[in-house]
Amino acid sequence: MNTQKEVLSLLDEILSLNGRSADFSLNTPLLGAMPELDSMAVVALISSFESRFGFTVDDDEIEGSTFATVGALVEFVDSKLVG
Repeated sequence: MNTQKEVLSLLDEILSLNGRSADFSLNTPLLGAMPELDSMAVVALISSFESRFGFTVDDDEIEGSTFATVGALVEFVDSKLVG
């Protein structure tokens, strides 16, 4: 499975980016840089990650830095898949 591709797909779907995520790199800033990524979108993303990847996210695991960039988000998902 390509985690980056899956994360970008979910970002595109949840944030209604209409394909814009295809141009995102691991360094693309998210939180604070994308008006679409508000607190409700973060909750929707976490729920979607849990559903798609089959893991759970505890409240104390959620930090702003996790959503800072595409790369940080991919790393988070990868760490949950391994753990």
